[in-house]
Amino acid sequence: MAMSDDKLFDASTAAYREATRAAGIWPRYHSAHEALGVLLEEVDEFQRIVFLKQEDRDLDAMRKEAIQIAAVALRIAAEVCDEEVGRQ
Repeated sequence: MAMSDDKLFDASTAAYREATRAAGIWPRYHSAHEALGVLLEEVDEFQRIVFLKQEDRDLDAMRKEAIQIAAVALRIAAEVCDEEVGRQ
């Protein structure tokens, strides 16, 4: 079954909003290692939900964690993948 464009748009918009919200709270990443640590923390939180029995998964929480992973990835692409931070 193909994913609808509306769902992809909604998810990407939510990730962008989360990335801008987080950027307003937390300072820019200081290194690629720091950014990776934050990303892995979010992946770990997502993994905890996924590893539950299917019927026990909180799908709203799973979506929230997936959005946070995407938001961190957006911040990494915007803040870390440059000469100033990316080689630290």
